[in-house]
Amino acid sequence: MKLLLAVVASYVIGSIDFAVIVAQMKGVDIHSVGSGNPGTSNVLRTLGKGPAAAVLIGDAIKGVIGAYLGVLASQNPAAVGGLVVTDHWAYLAGLFAVVGHCYPIFHKFRGGRGVATSLGVLLYTIPLIGLGALALWLIIVKLTKVAAVASLITVAVTLPVAWAVGVRGLAFLWVCLMVALIVFRHRENVARLIKGSEQKVPT
Repeated sequence: MKLLLAVVASYVIGSIDFAVIVAQMKGVDIHSVGSGNPGTSNVLRTLGKGPAAAVLIGDAIKGVIGAYLGVLASQNPAAVGGLVVTDHWAYLAGLFAVVGHCYPIFHKFRGGRGVATSLGVLLYTIPLIGLGALALWLIIVKLTKVAAVASLITVAVTLPVAWAVGVRGLAFLWVCLMVALIVFRHRENVARLIKGSEQKVPT
């Protein structure tokens, strides 16, 4: 029962969309400006770096909390510590935080792409990979000015690196599903990239 509650709570927490909240504080409906996507990149394009940073941090914290709830519910302290969390419940609960971000119950299931929240999951479960993923995303955005390219390359690199550091079994499966969800949520971006019409972000 604790594990079920952790998963449900992670989804609900994931459904809190900081892009919507921050934009509303600025008097803006994030769904009606820019790409319409309620995420860090669109906030950066439409509201600037400060609000975008607030959204990135808020959405990442959702992933951290989700993963933590999984560990807390499983009551497996031996799986926590060191450089990698081995408790697969941390990854499953984190995955549901990402699902909540992508399909938020509070916003008619119109959510973001899931990148920042998945980053938060990694920061809790595999801190070095989480930090590396953040650095890689920022570098690619700086070079290409296209957030979707940065996101897709970063998540593609995450899988083999996670495997290399010892993420196995169900934990690796949940990471794979997280990456698959992010790629699926970027399908429109991929179509625009192919057409050459993907919007760029200021850097």
